[in-house]
Amino acid sequence: IAASYLNIPLAHVQGGEVTGSIDEKVRHAVTKLANLHFVAGSRAAERVVRMGEVTDTVYVTGCPSIDLVARVVAEADTHFDPYSRYKGVGSPLPTDDGYLVVLQHPVTTEYMEAASQIDATLDAIESRGQPTFWFRPNIDAGSDRISKVIRHRRETRKLSHIYFFKNMSPEDFIRLLARARSLVGNSSAGIREAAYLGLPVVNIGSRQQGRDRAPNVIDVPYDLV
Repeated sequence: IAASYLNIPLAHVQGGEVTGSIDEKVRHAVTKLANLHFVAGSRAAERVVRMGEVTDTVYVTGCPSIDLVARVVAEADTHFDPYSRYKGVGSPLPTDDGYLVVLQHPVTTEYMEAASQIDATLDAIESRGQPTFWFRPNIDAGSDRISKVIRHRRETRKLSHIYFFKNMSPEDFIRLLARARSLVGNSSAGIREAAYLGLPVVNIGSRQQGRDRAPNVIDVPYDLV
């Protein structure tokens, strides 16, 4: 807003996105304040233009995170050890035959259902028994409910096949995804980064509703995880 009042040109990256999250309102508001628009795809460009922005100010440049993925993959770091670099909860997993990665955030417009939603995912992952790296959710409304359910499940059941991480650098997260069998949850990484990696994704619920997705993504409701 300050840049607009001071007549300072403002560039907006990845505008025109439609999702199932409340941040869509903020994204569209920033679009109206911006002078230049660098969007991820043609559909996003069309939305920005329909919002009244001049076509000549809209550029389809793709998702910036894909450049990071390409660089990390090109480095081919075969010595990446998540246990030595990051503190987590659990015992080291046998990963020679592959593993799952789970990252499920709360949906701000459905925060009251966050506990039951993560319960369904926990049930599915627990029943499969496959080695799994599980990440804590972001801090959107409902994250405390998710964290509480995960903590209770971890303390009351034997989840020897699941290792829990708090967070990880973007580069190391990509390294972990590059060797995974599948990504489960509702992270945008399943829509963008995983598409470049060719990683199968089980996308749960409405958080990424409206985003363009590649054939690597299967969309399911919570009760069909």
